[in-house]
Amino acid sequence: MAKSRLLPIALVFLLLAGLLTALNANHIVALPEPALLAARWLALLALAAAVYPRRSLTLWIVLAMLVGIELGHDAPEVALNLKVLSDAFLRLVKTIIAPLVFGTLVVGIAGHANLKQVGRMGLKALVYFEIVTTFALFIGLAAINLTKAGVGISQAGIKEEAITAAAPQTVAEIILHIFPENIAKSVAEGQVLQVVIFAILFAIGLALTPERPRRVMLEFCESLSEVMFKFTNVVMYFAPLGVGGAMAYTVAKLGFGPLLNAFQLLLTLYGALIAFILLILLPVALLMRIPLRRFVAAVAEPMSIAFATTSSEAALPRAMEAMESIGVPRRIVAFVMPTGYSFNLDGTTLYLSLASVFVAQAAGVPLSFGDQMLLVFTLMLTSKGVAGVPRASLVILLATLPSFNLPPWPVFIILGIDALMDMARTAVNVLGNCLASAVVARWEGEFVDDYVGPDPTAVAEQPELAH
Repeated sequence: MAKSRLLPIALVFLLLAGLLTALNANHIVALPEPALLAARWLALLALAAAVYPRRSLTLWIVLAMLVGIELGHDAPEVALNLKVLSDAFLRLVKTIIAPLVFGTLVVGIAGHANLKQVGRMGLKALVYFEIVTTFALFIGLAAINLTKAGVGISQAGIKEEAITAAAPQTVAEIILHIFPENIAKSVAEGQVLQVVIFAILFAIGLALTPERPRRVMLEFCESLSEVMFKFTNVVMYFAPLGVGGAMAYTVAKLGFGPLLNAFQLLLTLYGALIAFILLILLPVALLMRIPLRRFVAAVAEPMSIAFATTSSEAALPRAMEAMESIGVPRRIVAFVMPTGYSFNLDGTTLYLSLASVFVAQAAGVPLSFGDQMLLVFTLMLTSKGVAGVPRASLVILLATLPSFNLPPWPVFIILGIDALMDMARTAVNVLGNCLASAVVARWEGEFVDDYVGPDPTAVAEQPELAH
């Protein structure tokens, strides 16, 4: 009980310290700077005491972000030297991308080699996935170009941090750059798109091989994916150090401006996701005659699980049960839902389009519409199959940016609010996949409108009653 009360008390201290600092900065009250400094650090110590016994990585990231901001403000000469922490974290992230992308893409494509057996249902599902994620991409691009949340960060000598613009390339050079000549070289140089092309071709070849060697290689790739998921979790334990060092350096270098930009990005994402639900998913549901009231009641719990855990996989069992409970046949649910977790990441696609353009805006690097499309298309491909890993989208983003001559430092501004963004985009991923299963069932003429199945809520409560 004491632990549960400590966090609210620490948050109250933080709010009081922030309020006093804001009142003093606006000359509403006059307080000595040492007193304000002591109040802020005492509040941070109280927050550290509340966070210490908890195993929440999100809370540790928030604490590190706040400590970094305070250190950047109070001791900028020290904070400027902490950039090494964010650089070290970035190097660890870069080690993840090639094996993670290779394993997940190969399993996602070759693992569904029975698409021929599934026939029309598989084709319809994939067509639906690509259409809807393309709409998500365009809505994300429209939102970030409208709000320009990243504009205004690139100032105060930040030019020395920007990567020099690449020389213009011909169309032939751009096309050739997509295809790998040496996969080891592509991995070493961080050419993510080349790794993606290699993985896709490898998966197609694997899908055409006889059953025995295909099964062996698929098991290897599945094992590689699982290991890389765990490896990602291990690397993310270093995220608080990376965030703290990055925020300390950013505030020392640029002041508090980037924090306002981050908050603007958060509002842009939530607004864009709401627009996507209302403008795309809702009309699709109405067009396909999905019973809205029953559908909303069924998806409420899996979406809540996804929102709280920031992992689509955590919500998968309940989502499948929920769709069966409203009349989607099990064979359609069993195919569409897992496939959608590789190819129908609506929230993630929208987030990546926002975040990638935000990075370019923050760095002061102008991107044409074609450049934005190529960047987001690459991120869409590299993000396939990583829906089950919290913050995996951020890992993909960090590792892909250098291929497009964009600096990684603005991503650390995003990382401070990524937990709040991850909740929303993961919930939309689950919502999109639930709707996809219902749409494909209706498209196949197998949706049961008057289906009366077991109440999924009652099923979920049975284990507790057994205790």
